[in-house]
Amino acid sequence: MDFSEKGVYCLVFENASCAVEVGKKGIFSFSEGFHVYVGSALGSGGMKRVKRHIELSLRKDKNPKWHVDYLHLSSYFRLSWAVCASTSDRLECEIACRLGGDSVPGFGCTDCSCKSHLFYRKTNPLLEINVVFKSLGLSPVILEC
Repeated sequence: MDFSEKGVYCLVFENASCAVEVGKKGIFSFSEGFHVYVGSALGSGGMKRVKRHIELSLRKDKNPKWHVDYLHLSSYFRLSWAVCASTSDRLECEIACRLGGDSVPGFGCTDCSCKSHLFYRKTNPLLEINVVFKSLGLSPVILEC
């Protein structure tokens, strides 16, 4: 994976049942299972954003910048995988729409009209994410964290 390329990604967290305070958004309750965060890396740094997410989950050494950072910093959440694909197209919202289902309203979508960019699954969602990426003509790369 060339981290300088632009693209889209999903972060897959495994978590225990918990409540986490997410900055000014307040306290969110999470069911045990998996949570999928959908993001884009279309800025000048490209997929280096994914690298930052992985490093923050491992080191827990930065102040939160985005909603998802609060999950990285929580002891209840463990980043298991990052699914990435190179593209310069704005597909983040389309991926969120196609994943759909149980979501955390208002999470990670302050710059768009989506209901959410964080989705809950009781079981491992990797296959489902793969199918969504491929349905959009993307070639997913799975990074185990």
